[in-house]
Amino acid sequence: MMRETRNNFVKLGLALAFALFACAFVSAQDVTSNAMPGADFSKYHTYKWVPIDGATYPNQIVDAQIKASIDTQLASKGLTKTDGDKADLLIGYQVSVQQEKQWNAYSTGGMRWGGGMASAQQSTISIGTLVADMYDPANKQLVWTGRATKTLDPNDNQAKKQKNLDKAMAKLFKNFPPKS
Repeated sequence: MMRETRNNFVKLGLALAFALFACAFVSAQDVTSNAMPGADFSKYHTYKWVPIDGATYPNQIVDAQIKASIDTQLASKGLTKTDGDKADLLIGYQVSVQQEKQWNAYSTGGMRWGGGMASAQQSTISIGTLVADMYDPANKQLVWTGRATKTLDPNDNQAKKQKNLDKAMAKLFKNFPPKS
């Protein structure tokens, strides 16, 4: 009887560990940024979109949505988009999507009556990463880079996808420009 109770504790513990791991992994959103030390961001007032050589880009619709979301954030920071050759900053982005395994744990029964079962199922999830880079054209130097990573749900409707993109870009540019 004591051995059976101990086994149930182990099963329940494993089920809870898998469940917590799965919840933390799925809902995780990671945003990081870095700036060139000593860069004077007060001199930047305009920016221009440029392609990054060798970068991966989504289809034209998603490309326009990403650029519009970033444009909104940069406008809120006082930057103006230009198509002319005299931009203070050049900005580009690239995206990637990786497939990762996720474990979902389930438990039935309980410890009170001894018994119950625990099981885990594996599924594949998509993790999307967007990297935005800003270059100073005068120095030909990277002055700021930011990365946002989020679990993607292909079943989300268009409005939900746009909302998630806008939230990620707001979080990414929250501390832009960096304090000197």
